[in-house]
Amino acid sequence: MIYIGLAGWGDHDDLYEGTPSHAKLETYSSFYPIVELDSSFYAVQPLRNMEKWARETPPGFQFIVKAYQGMTGHQKGSAPFDTKEEMFQAFIASLQPLLTAGKLAMVLCQFPPWFDCKKEHVDYIRYVKEQLKDIPCALEFRNQTWFTTDMRERTLSFMKEENWIHSICDEPQAGIGSIPTVLHATNEEKTLIRMHGRNRHGWNDPGNGKWRDVRYLYQYKNHELEEWKRNLELLKNESKTIYMIFNNNSGGDAAGNAKEMISLMDIEYTGLAPRQLNLFSE
Repeated sequence: MIYIGLAGWGDHDDLYEGTPSHAKLETYSSFYPIVELDSSFYAVQPLRNMEKWARETPPGFQFIVKAYQGMTGHQKGSAPFDTKEEMFQAFIASLQPLLTAGKLAMVLCQFPPWFDCKKEHVDYIRYVKEQLKDIPCALEFRNQTWFTTDMRERTLSFMKEENWIHSICDEPQAGIGSIPTVLHATNEEKTLIRMHGRNRHGWNDPGNGKWRDVRYLYQYKNHELEEWKRNLELLKNESKTIYMIFNNNSGGDAAGNAKEMISLMDIEYTGLAPRQLNLFSE
């Protein structure tokens, strides 16, 4: 099965005409069967939030939960936890409503550009996996040293041995802080694909403090999505379930590109939330 969705549900204005903010997730889940939950990166979410999101989505809906920033080395300044163990315990506890509802697809551990390929970092990845125990976990790098000619096969073998889901990226090749698209699954059950856009000039642009607005400013062309249709057909032979997230939303392009991809793959999802019809729709 191939599930296609977006990073977050709050910013896709073309989905929500006339929709109040409190109903956005429910409306989102009438279009897509999965979503990447990004708020968990900035703060470990309280149970009431996770319970609410599980309650607002249909039974088959799935969340890809981004790991808290302190778990992946992004944390700047003081953390709200006394120990790493306490941090991981709090994060795991926050997942319980999704686990109980059967709505947790995986936890995404995305490591920063400065997290390069060396023994210290390999050991830390092992530590993270041990802390998260049996929770399905995806691993995404942002440093090219993991996929150099010498290291690529070793990195993939390591991920397979440690039971990591490979987070395959589509992103511009813009120096050491970007990675190539490596079309290999490391987990027979699940593979994650994240579509970051191909804005090579904007990838490393600080954007006067608004780097996120610049980095993900990209609209995929039809021939690029056709390329991914072929890629998905290949990956289907390596992994039972593929999750594809469009993260190119600086210009509001993610929702449209995801719909195009669903159409290209000739997918019709069942079990979505009921679509709210416009008052004057036929």
